[in-house]
Parts: sequence; C-alpha cells; structure tokens
Amino acid sequence: MQVYDTMTGAKRELEPLKDNKLNVFVCGQTVYDDAHLGHARTYISFDIIVRWLRHLGYEVRYAQNITDIDDKIIARAKERGMEAIELARYYEARFMEDMKAIGTFESVNEYPRSHDYIDAVRNQIQLLLDKGYAYLLGGDVYYDVAKFKNYTRLSGMKVEELTKHRIEPKEGKHNTYDFALWKEAKEGEPSWQIRVVSEGKREMLLNGRPGWHIEDTAMTYSLFGAQYDIHGGASELIFPHHTNEIAQAEAAFGVVPFVRYWLHSGVLNIRGQKMGKSLKNFITIRDVLAKYRKEALRLFICSTHYRKEINYTEELMSDANRLMYYINQSLGILYNMPHSEGGGGEELVKSMEDMERDFVQAMSDDFNTPVALMRFVAAMRDIRAFAASSKGVDRESKERAIAVASKLGALLGILNEELYRQSLPGELKRMIDEREALRARKEFEAADRIRGELETKHGIMLEDTEYGPVWYPAAERK
Repeated sequence: MQVYDTMTGAKRELEPLKDNKLNVFVCGQTVYDDAHLGHARTYISFDIIVRWLRHLGYEVRYAQNITDIDDKIIARAKERGMEAIELARYYEARFMEDMKAIGTFESVNEYPRSHDYIDAVRNQIQLLLDKGYAYLLGGDVYYDVAKFKNYTRLSGMKVEELTKHRIEPKEGKHNTYDFALWKEAKEGEPSWQIRVVSEGKREMLLNGRPGWHIEDTAMTYSLFGAQYDIHGGASELIFPHHTNEIAQAEAAFGVVPFVRYWLHSGVLNIRGQKMGKSLKNFITIRDVLAKYRKEALRLFICSTHYRKEINYTEELMSDANRLMYYINQSLGILYNMPHSEGGGGEELVKSMEDMERDFVQAMSDDFNTPVALMRFVAAMRDIRAFAASSKGVDRESKERAIAVASKLGALLGILNEELYRQSLPGELKRMIDEREALRARKEFEAADRIRGELETKHGIMLEDTEYGPVWYPAAERK
C-alpha cells in the first residue's frame, strides 16, 4: 500500500507503528455553522481511505475531533444571543446528521470534543513552559516559534512567507509568528482555569481557553500517545494548523516524527472560485442532498483524486448523478436477468475479476479513486453488453459478478441496493429497447415520441448519456 506523505513530498510504503494497527486522526468540524461541500470533500475522501485500509485488513482506530471552543463559536453565539456551548451543541447535532446522510459517520470510531481535554491541554502547556518553548504574556501563553528548528518543513515555506498567512497580533510577542497556546478570557466569554508554573516561579492561575492548535495535540496524545500513524485534513490546514501541531507535539513530548504520514485532501472550488460566504457561493451539504442522493455526491467526490483540487458545478454534479444511476441500473440489469440452466456467464465473471484486480491496484496506489471508478464503470458496460447478447445467465455467475461489484461499490459508497434491485415492468423496458433501436437507425422523431410517452403516461424520465440510456422516476430526479 503506497501513500503520498506531504512531509516527504513522495509516496511511501505504509508501515504501521504496531502490527497491523493504524491510528488515524482527521481534523474535524468547528461547530458554529452547517457543514458545507468543502467539508464533505474532506470527510468523504478520508471515509473512503479508512474503508479501504480496513478492507486490506488493517485495524484502524479513526478519530475526528469536534472543535467546540473557538472564537467563531463565541462570536456567532453573541450574534444570536445564545450561550456558546448551546450554539456548539446545536451545530454539532446537525453535523452528525449530515455525516450520517453522506455515509461517513460509521467509519469514525470517536468524535472527541475540545472541552473534554482541558487537563490534557494544561499538561502540554506546562511541558512547553518547562522546556522553554512557551512563555507567558499577561494572561496568555504563547509558543516561541524561534525555539523550534525546521518549523516550516511540512509546508516548505520560507520564514518570510509566513506574514502572508494567519498571524495573531499581540503586542509583546517574542516573534511575529508566535501563536497562542492559551488565551486570557474576556468578559462574558466561556472560560476555564488552569494552574501553571513558569521559569521556576510560584504557581499561577490562568483564566481563559485553549488556542486552536493545542486542542488537537492534547487530544491525540490522550488517544494515541506521543506518535501515531496518519494525520489527515484539508490542504489549507498545512499552515498554520498542522505546522503548529508538529511544533507543539515534538517539542513537548520529544518524539520525532510526531506523525508518520501526513495526508491532505485538495480544496473544493465552486465554479472555479474558492467557496466562501462573502462570494455568495457557499453550498451546504444539506443544499446538495436536497437535490441529489448521497451516492451521487460521493461519486462526484471520488471522481477526482483526493489530493487534487475539485471544482463543483451543477453540470458536473448532474453528470455524477447520471453516472450513479447508470451504475445502479447496469447492476440491476444483471440482477433481474433470468437464470439459464445451460451455463453462460463465465466471460462476465472473468470481466468482473479483471476489474477487481485493476481496482485493487489503483486503490493501493495512494487511493486512486478516479482510476478505480473508471475501471468500475467499464465493467458496468461489460454487464450491459453481456445482457444484450444473452438470454440468461447461470445463477453462480450472476451471484459472483454481483458480489464483486457490490463489494467494491460499497467501498466507495456509490451503490444503492434499493436502486439496483428495482426492475422496470417488461412493457417499459421494451419501450426503452425499442427507442434505442430507433436511435441506432437515426429515426429520431419516432424515438422522441417513445421518450415523451414514457414521461407523460408512465412517469419515467429518460436521459441519454455517454454510457447509455438512464431512466428516473419523473417525480424523483434525485
């Protein structure tokens, strides 16, 4: 299994720290608003990654954090006249609903919350103070970036480039790039109390809340220890968030590397622009699922390699929706084929087994879902070609072919048994076949009459795709 490691900038053989066990942490949601398509891109990508690793036999412990202490939560709660924790719990519940809706929830073993790790945060801050990597500034505690060698090795940035990114202004900081480990509480804001000792002086009581970056390393140390296997997240988190996680953890715990493999998913753009509320191109997961099935969204996501940028347009999403129906209906054609007694289907099983071999090869090469998907779709064409040239299929071949397709489709989360087990009444199937024959003879006017009749009399919408005809119930284009 080869994975691309952002730290080394190369593919590396995946070698777990211990036996076949893998500890995986992915940066999760800051719960101050509904999850959007960019979040879906990250969580679906890592859901597929974890499904594949488990399929290969790895015992994966997958944690995805919930940030419920954050400036954005506090600001949004003030706007709405709510307590910050009340707002956080409201959006956390909606986030979990969204994750169940897109099929990623069950892959995650635990969703640790920031506020449950205050003691772990305090202990890590004390270690950093003791080792000289942190300093007090009033009621704040800051990380001294200059003390940590190779601070930018994950991002590959030059130090002078750091000023272009998120810098926390604060008079008295040792360095411009220093970041907060602990923030002094402001009036009316949620806060916690921790006791620390700095430079051998007497114990001090600090009233405030954790900085964003230290919440995650406090969690992972508590869950996995000082070093673990895989850290994932969106590429926009490489700096400063993941950069700062490395600086904190390696300085505090003294184990290098803190994470053995860094995996980053590409950003999602809307019509070529980075998604953002200011541009009015912000699309929530709920917006998309109101129009399309989750399988179509997952298919859209896995049609691009997880490390690449992905561009969302309604046209591309509609294409993914059509392809999702094509795949399910292709398998449905085989599922509903009559059984034959005299054999027939060996070549179909051979086609599916060849596809499985290529699928495994693609997924084992840094989770190359677009190549795996392309090969999967080609196998669906083989199914349709077999059905068109055969009157029946032997039961064993049918079951074997369906089992292979179902297993691999489930790993991507794009197959829906409800859809592929549906069958059109024989009359409607004959009408669709007749229309295809008319189109092949270029008798398009007669073909269009059949298409209109399917819609007006039978409630079936028919679309021609590059793969073949796809039908939808007219009342449900999802």
